Amino acid sequence: MPETKPLEVRFLLSITELPRQQWNALIGSDYPFLRHEFLALLESTGCTDRESGWQACHATLYRGGQLIALMPLYLKSHSYGEYVFDWSWADAWRRHGLAYYPKLVTAVPFTPATGPRLCLAAGEDSATIYPLLLQAIQQLAGEQGASSWHLLFPEQEEAEKLALAGTALRVASQFHWLNRGYSSFEDFLNRFNSRKRKSLKRERRRVAEQGIEMRVLEGEQITPADWERFYLFYQMTYAKRSGHGGYLNREFFLGLAAAIPEHCVLVMAYRAQHAVAGALYFRSTNTLYGRYWGCEQELDCLHFEACYYQGIEYCIQHGLQRFDPGAQGEHKIQRGFTPVRTWSNHWIADPGFADAIEDFTRRERREIDHYIARASTYLPFKQDGASG
Repeated sequence: MPETKPLEVRFLLSITELPRQQWNALIGSDYPFLRHEFLALLESTGCTDRESGWQACHATLYRGGQLIALMPLYLKSHSYGEYVFDWSWADAWRRHGLAYYPKLVTAVPFTPATGPRLCLAAGEDSATIYPLLLQAIQQLAGEQGASSWHLLFPEQEEAEKLALAGTALRVASQFHWLNRGYSSFEDFLNRFNSRKRKSLKRERRRVAEQGIEMRVLEGEQITPADWERFYLFYQMTYAKRSGHGGYLNREFFLGLAAAIPEHCVLVMAYRAQHAVAGALYFRSTNTLYGRYWGCEQELDCLHFEACYYQGIEYCIQHGLQRFDPGAQGEHKIQRGFTPVRTWSNHWIADPGFADAIEDFTRRERREIDHYIARASTYLPFKQDGASG
């Protein structure tokens, strides 16, 4: 029989411990948020480090010294910037005199965008890898005193396989725009019922009536001055809504120009040649991701235009199949965004809490199914078989 090479899991305290070429070769897609450059930029600018509560401990798997799998992993001291809310779980631990933090989290920081989480070399079988990886993570949790491990926003197939390996499967919902082969924005609107179509056109017209001009900038078209201006908008808007300047800093936004310019799309709004708002998107081959928005003053309907309608037009013009505008927001339904399921997996060290959370996620899944069915009835499309 041929010799079986040993498998070894190694945890990286910095993504820079693995060369960029090796990491990117294994992620196997152009999903921007797992690119080595993106995660390294978050780390190098201090957005994800021990002080921020996002200590890297990325999981890598080797067979006989050959890298065959990797997965982003962080040791966290809080639940901010995740978008799969577990504050009630943390409170339950506290009420029982136990510590919920630290915990282990596999996610893209501050990014509720579905995508690959476990990246495998060609020919490797996730059914073999997941149990081994889960065992190593459980050991790491014991060493670090972590209460749990959470894998957030995987693709459905990955989530279901990981559930079979011994994790609780949780379901939530978002609202995504799906491209049904539209030839133009007007073609998209023609699928709406008359009342909703008029409402959306009125919103777009209101933006123009305020003397606002929209410009779409891509990659190297985005100048350092544009990045500076956008960061100011981002910071002002976060301060207004949350009382702080946001999770991301100036160095991160300026660094995107060198890190992943080919994935960056910036929509800027101008009034009398003065930039007043902006929306930052990232793109892959088939998906547009709406991520950050900011403005210096609230102008009627401008948020809808910059964050939704410009994104839809961009997808139609460039043949992208999906527009993921981010978390939450039932107001997206009437604008043609379809309710979709999102996924997460959870391993809990304490057996009693594990049973309770397994039961909770099972009951929650039924509620989410009912919610999606109800929400879908509010889509604006004509009752003639057309859909978003």
